[in-house]
Amino acid sequence: MESDPKKKASVLILGAGRVCRPAAEFLTSIGGDSPQEWLKSFRIGDLEEQTCVQVIVASLFLKDAEEIVEGIPNATAVQLDVMNQENLYNYISQVDVVISLLPPSCHSIVGGACIQLKKHLVTASYVDDSTSKLNELAKSSGVTILCEMGLDPGIDHMMAMKMINHAHVQGGRIKSFISYCGGIPSPEAANNPLAYKFSWSPAGAIQAGRNPATYRYQGEVVHVDGENLYDSAKRLRLADFPAFALECLPNRDSLIYGDLYGIENEASTIFRGTLRYEGFGSIMGSFARIGFFSTEVIPILENQKRPTYRTFLLSLLKIREGNLDESAIGENDIMESIVSLGLCKETETAVKTAKTIVYLGFHEESEIPKSCRSAFDVTCLRMEEKLAYSGIEQDMVLLHHEVEVDFPNGRPTENHRATLLECGRTKNGKTTTAMALTVGIPAAIGALLLLQKKIQTKGILRPIDPEIYMPALDILEAYGIKLLEKMD
Repeated sequence: MESDPKKKASVLILGAGRVCRPAAEFLTSIGGDSPQEWLKSFRIGDLEEQTCVQVIVASLFLKDAEEIVEGIPNATAVQLDVMNQENLYNYISQVDVVISLLPPSCHSIVGGACIQLKKHLVTASYVDDSTSKLNELAKSSGVTILCEMGLDPGIDHMMAMKMINHAHVQGGRIKSFISYCGGIPSPEAANNPLAYKFSWSPAGAIQAGRNPATYRYQGEVVHVDGENLYDSAKRLRLADFPAFALECLPNRDSLIYGDLYGIENEASTIFRGTLRYEGFGSIMGSFARIGFFSTEVIPILENQKRPTYRTFLLSLLKIREGNLDESAIGENDIMESIVSLGLCKETETAVKTAKTIVYLGFHEESEIPKSCRSAFDVTCLRMEEKLAYSGIEQDMVLLHHEVEVDFPNGRPTENHRATLLECGRTKNGKTTTAMALTVGIPAAIGALLLLQKKIQTKGILRPIDPEIYMPALDILEAYGIKLLEKMD
């Protein structure tokens, strides 16, 4: 009997969250007996013909890993606590490449182990100080640690560098770089007053909306304080998608991308924004002023007798129980209170805020769980309960770059646009979110490129070099994640 001529490669995926399954499915499709459609029409060297990729999914809880690998050939589940050095080293030593989908705080531990065992590592997280410190060690060990290989950061880098490098090759200078990205519900799922839903805990998303931001606009540096971020949202319409009523909020420090992309000394505008449906910022800004996002411990939540959501709401709005009809508190009562307290400048915003408060159930008589000690805790719980996707609802990812290029010798200015629009996919009754696809697939592509030795550079990398972003964008497109590119 002939032996199987296929060489076996193996990848360890740490973390069994939503992002994991698309990555595992992608990698195990390489060299499989029944290749997926994208592989039939695409060739990346001869990897899919010669190599069969096996995946190990490791999670602190074995059940989570088992759920991920269910129905995926060539994938196995194991229990692993990354703080257990012996077990971590044991599993890393068995594979060719590691993908860490763990929280960023774990990457330095995993990275250190990969360097010692001379194994390449891929993450979808930002390069932080602890990861940066591994750069020289990784280089001297011949190890590649490919970071920011997700959506944002990740695909945004790849699209940006493709456009910028193309302009530079033609002798152009970048006059303006603007980037928008957002994970939002698909239109049919944006069916609540906030027009937003969470596919995981809302705590991180709410906190991100309180971060200060800095950007450059027409040569002037603009700072936005965290407490004013929601109120700084601006109405946005994209020419290629005129039906979408959007707005954008400045996204942290845009200026660092001037250096990262090599346009610091040429671009008079450098702006990165977060996309939401129109109205989101004004409602969330009102919530912040009312006190819904305060992390201070509230006395009534420390009482032995648990307060109701209604009591909690009345305390925020400074309404005495006896001042209202015993039956209920309605949208109009809430709206009038918000206006009288001066928490909304426009009545229309107060009305929308009141509708959102009622939709989230803050007027209800049910008791607040003991786990909640602050307004922030209560708000996160209500949003997690009321703003979750149902089984068949889909999310949407929209990433859009606009690059204005000036040329010497009188050549007209060019305006380049690149857009990624991806919705969640439902197959056999199971929905994979657009966010999971656009984070998990790039991470898997990074591992694939390392398996095939397409990436030769060692140390801490981002996908801003042609050896990474050119093949990665080709594979993304073949997989079905389409990028729309236009020029005016």
